[in-house]
Amino acid sequence: QVQFVESGGGLVQAGGSLRLSCAASRNTFSINIIGWYRQAPGKERELVAQITSGGTTNYADSVKGRFTISRDNAKRTADLQMNNLRPEDTGVYYCNGLPYSPWGQGAQVTVSS
Repeated sequence: QVQFVESGGGLVQAGGSLRLSCAASRNTFSINIIGWYRQAPGKERELVAQITSGGTTNYADSVKGRFTISRDNAKRTADLQMNNLRPEDTGVYYCNGLPYSPWGQGAQVTVSS
């Protein structure tokens, strides 16, 4: 199974930006869909954005126009650019492929008001 390691989280004020990066343990050419997910305190994990191997993207309504997902199969990475962050974006962010691999430790994102 492929393993994913997330990085790039941090503390930012509302309106700020962060870029998360996800590194895969093996090549991602065979992984059709890679997604970024988040889990807010006391809530279930939810899908934030997905990207197919062909570059088609899909976003949760709450992040459309603010977040951008990208992937680089040659580098085995998938990034999430997050702009105009809001306090409700706070949570632990994870990346994973489909079918799911074991979840990594995630990256903590905290947005202060």
